[in-house]
Amino acid sequence: MLRWGKWPQLCRRIPAEVFTVLQRLQSGGYQAYLVGGAPRDLLRGCPPQDWDIATDARPEEVKALFDRTIALGEKFGTVGVLIGDQQLEVTTFRQEGGYSDGRRPDWVEFTPDLVADLARRDFTINALAMDPVARRLVDPYRGVWALKRRLVKAVGDPAARFQEDPLRMLRFYRFQSTLGFRGAAATEQGIEAEAITKISGERIRDEMTKLLVGVEPARGLKGMARSGLLTTIIPEFKAIRTTDASLFTHLVATVQAIKPTAELRWAAFLHDLGKATTRQVGGDRIRYYGHEKVGQELAAGILERLRFSNAFRQKVLTLIRWHMFPADPWLTDAALRRLVGRVGPENMVDLLELRRADIVGTGGPTYRAQESLAQFSRRVQALLAGETVFTRKDLAVDGREVMAFLGLPPGPKVGAVLNDLFHWVTEDPARNRKDLILRYLQKWRADHLN
Repeated sequence: MLRWGKWPQLCRRIPAEVFTVLQRLQSGGYQAYLVGGAPRDLLRGCPPQDWDIATDARPEEVKALFDRTIALGEKFGTVGVLIGDQQLEVTTFRQEGGYSDGRRPDWVEFTPDLVADLARRDFTINALAMDPVARRLVDPYRGVWALKRRLVKAVGDPAARFQEDPLRMLRFYRFQSTLGFRGAAATEQGIEAEAITKISGERIRDEMTKLLVGVEPARGLKGMARSGLLTTIIPEFKAIRTTDASLFTHLVATVQAIKPTAELRWAAFLHDLGKATTRQVGGDRIRYYGHEKVGQELAAGILERLRFSNAFRQKVLTLIRWHMFPADPWLTDAALRRLVGRVGPENMVDLLELRRADIVGTGGPTYRAQESLAQFSRRVQALLAGETVFTRKDLAVDGREVMAFLGLPPGPKVGAVLNDLFHWVTEDPARNRKDLILRYLQKWRADHLN
């Protein structure tokens, strides 16, 4: 149980607006508790992200107590209460039916019983209720016990909890990743992976992204693979799992090694997906010719199914497509400029981070590879800081000026001329002046059009 000596420290972490709502509900004769992630995170010594309040007051009674409220789902018992700059969700104690649509309960029945309300929660660490006003903690399902043991365990029958909302199967692994906890074996046994197909791509996308950016994504990903949930959500991983188990190990290690941003973690997880279908064995060597292009195509389908934005997809696909770039510290300046132009200067730093994590994820002695990449990175950083010509759009002339000067109609020849100009300018960026380019075009016209 919570030691009473900790209450002053816990209460200092709770915003005054939260206390205002709790006290006003209790002064009106109602029960009021912090529920969900707030008690869990407070007991862990972490700042909560959300402040959800549960009460036996009905929605109309909650609205009568506060001047400013908004409708968030009164049918399901939730009212938004506005206090200062804070918006807090206040939800009536309830019992509920299954989630046949995979998102909302089929029926909701309000109850005055707090324990009955906590019984519908997914995991014991989330089935805690805290009253910081009376300094009382309600823990009917041994959530504190699970917190101390760093354990994610279902409330009651795991199969029943997962049937109510199949997304909870994914949340089981998400909490392992974000909290660094282990999952209870009996809870994992309640997973029926095919049920996840009832859930929309958007909800799966959001949960998987939270899992990937967690502190221990490897723990969650390995669990998903073990239960079959991963290949049900992303069937493209079946080939990886059956062709070479070390490929999956490498992908997971790369995710763990890379910086925890959504784009980088997704790129790391999918970057070698094309290796399963491009694998070629020659003698004692295994090669994967063109796997980055195949991987880009596979990843495009996955990201589209999961309803990622166009900008997000473009970023991740660019990183996957170019992750095999030549990281040669002795690459010529012109070749380096052209590489940055192909990848995009806005993507280059992230591409270097993907290569670094890829090296770490490979395992074994990596000092030479990392030192070589560090030298290459310093050159890229210097280039990005000091130069401006990375694509054809950066040229001092555009396609219309080229057509007017050379007397060319619109067509592929104009693009060919611009490509030639771009290569000429990247050999020496000081050439990117309109007068010098037109002088070059004069010579080009003499050599090609006459």
